[in-house]
Amino acid sequence: MAKGPTDPEGKVCIAQFGAAHGIRGEVRVKLFADDPDALFAYGPLETADGARKFEFVSARESKTVFVCRVKGLNNRNDVEALTGTRLYVDREQLPELEEEEFYHSDLIGLDARLEDGSSIGSIVAIHDFGAGDMLDVMPKRGKGYYIPFTREVVPEVKVSQGYVLVTPPEGLLDEPDEDEKAQEGEGVDFSKTPELLDGLKKE
Repeated sequence: MAKGPTDPEGKVCIAQFGAAHGIRGEVRVKLFADDPDALFAYGPLETADGARKFEFVSARESKTVFVCRVKGLNNRNDVEALTGTRLYVDREQLPELEEEEFYHSDLIGLDARLEDGSSIGSIVAIHDFGAGDMLDVMPKRGKGYYIPFTREVVPEVKVSQGYVLVTPPEGLLDEPDEDEKAQEGEGVDFSKTPELLDGLKKE
């Protein structure tokens, strides 16, 4: 189950509408649950504000998404108007988890701490880019980090205490050097790297 920084309290995101599939109302759906039955198990799924509800009729797997039919969506125009819409259930509808299992919504807002107790930021979202869950950790200043949500990298999750322990792979938290900053369009301190300034001078 996934949660983003703008998701409503008390609700858990089950799925998200993607692009239309064909012309007869089928839609690609990204599922944020391990079991495809989650599309059907909790009754109609609703939008963040609860204004609209959607009842899934069928779902078939297609690579990294599911191609679905939804009651009331009968043509491509109906589907295209919903692209990107996130679908939710009330948290109280979800089953209790086993030990060391977590809903993504429980992780949002937790502090990410190193073994020395220092904080590297807070978890603002969880993503899956195709290689497993990644914690989106944002510090108070500077760029954020994507932390692999594996037992090796995140050995402890203390929801009740408000933090996760992170043991990042070497280099993951390194600051970008001046060359990398220049390539990314960030400000560079040329007093420290005059050779970069030379490279920018006109012939």
